[in-house]
This record gives sequence, structure tokens and C-alpha cells, in this order.
Amino acid sequence: MKNISLADLKAFLLVAQHRSFQQAANELGVSRSSLSHAMRGLESQLGVRLLHRTTRSVSLTENGAAFLQRIDPLLSQLDTALDATRFRPQELHGTLRINANEGGAHWLLAHVVEGFLQAHPQVMLDIVTEGRLVDIVAEGFDAGVRLAESVPLDMIAVPFGGPIRFIAIASPQYLHTAGVPQSPADLLQHRCIAQRLPSGKRYRWEFVQHGKPLTLNVPGNLCLDNSALMVESVVKGLGIAYVPEPYAREAIDNGQAQQVLSLFSPPIAGLCLYYSGHRQIPATLNAFIAAIRQANEAAPSR
Repeated sequence: MKNISLADLKAFLLVAQHRSFQQAANELGVSRSSLSHAMRGLESQLGVRLLHRTTRSVSLTENGAAFLQRIDPLLSQLDTALDATRFRPQELHGTLRINANEGGAHWLLAHVVEGFLQAHPQVMLDIVTEGRLVDIVAEGFDAGVRLAESVPLDMIAVPFGGPIRFIAIASPQYLHTAGVPQSPADLLQHRCIAQRLPSGKRYRWEFVQHGKPLTLNVPGNLCLDNSALMVESVVKGLGIAYVPEPYAREAIDNGQAQQVLSLFSPPIAGLCLYYSGHRQIPATLNAFIAAIRQANEAAPSR
């Protein structure tokens, strides 16, 4: 006699439980006719009839009920043994190093880091924040976080946080005294708070006018390298600053600052986590990417 398959035994168990070929077939993902054929094959191999079939119902024969009583606990024990033996991924451990800009690190701390560390307590998450762009592979990082426009072309990027705007802001007191600029060119007549890039150069403010990009080297007698300090200087009435909108949002909402030249500051592609596709991705990084995607779906856009 040909060996009876485990699949046929489990199929019989489902038919017996549901008292229906159709319901059992749906659960198994097979056709009703193929399931019926399998049960006839099982009966042929055993040499006994297990099921009474009518056009409307299925019931167990006496032999079928006795057979069910014997195999049900055996199949249950088998499932338990398989579950206990089946390979399960080990708990993630090790260090995950990420080089991020300050804004990216803030978003990750607000939306990702706590849940990720709770889910993977054996992982050391090492986030280095700095303004300069680095070669993440050469400097030993698993991933980097930058604006999409700054991600190297040979890297795989995972966007998060939604589009972002860089905006010009000033305090109401400053604008009352100096006037409200109506176009980017008007900034040349204002005190502006300049930004020093990590390279040492002053950042040229970027706008869009008549559908074309426009950059300005603005005047001013204060230069900073930190967006939060730039917003603080605006609140003190020291001039106009150009910062990422999330840094300015609290000051705008509480009336300490207001946006100017909004028509010239359209949104751009936001932040991305990026990594090299030319080497094996660590399991910790895969898990972190999954956490970012989950948080990105739940978190409001910036």
C-alpha cells in the first residue's frame, strides 16, 4: 500500500471538522473536486469508507469517526513538535551606526528610536549627527540620513517625513521696523542671519522665482551654523533667517516669528535614510528600515 500523505490526513481532519467539502477546500486553497478525489484516494488506501456524501451534506461513517478519534490527537502533537523545532530568527544584536543631519536625527528620535529599541533591546543604536556629508561606507556607517537631493546616486534611499520647505522668517518687531520683503531681491536691503556650512562657506539662500531657481548671497552681520540658534536669533529681532520649516514652526505658532516670501519657497523632497546596495544589508538595518516605514505611515507629514 502506498504511504498515506500527511496532507491527506490533515485534509480529512478539516472535512470532518467542517462537515463540508467546500469549506475545507476553501481553507486549504484547493478545488472542491480535487479535495473530494483526495478523500476517495484515502478511503481506497485504507480499504474503508470514512465519509457519507450527499448533495447537501457530509458526515462521518462509523469507521470515519473512529479514525478521526485516533488521528486528531496525533496530528495535534505533530503540529506542536514542528512548532517547537521550527527555526526562529535569533534576537537581533550588535551595533547599528547611522550618520544623520540634525533634522533627520530629531525625526528619528520623535518617531522611530523608542519603539525600535523596545523591540530590539540587544541592539546598540549609534547615531552620529554632523552637518558635513561623509562617505558612510568608508567611515564605517551602516546608513546615512540626508535630504533626498544630497543622497549619492549609487545609494539606495528610503524616504521618510514627507516633503520639506526651507523658509525665510523674521520677528513681527523686526518686520514692523524694517518692512516686509516682497521678493527675494528685497533681502539685499535687510539684515539677514547667515548660515555657515560645515565646509566653511556661507550658504546661499535658495528660492524659486517665475518657475526658475534663484540663489542669493544675503547681507548681514551675524553668521551661525545651527538652525535652532538661527530661530532664537530671529525671535530676538536680530534679522531674517532661512531655516527648515520644522525648526521655525513653534516660533511661528506662538507669534514670535512669521514667514515671509512664502510664494518663493515651494516644498522639496524631504529626508531619506540611505545605504549601499553593494554589500549585504545587516539584519539590524533591515529592522530599522521596517521601523521607519511603519512610523512614516503613522506620523503626520512635516
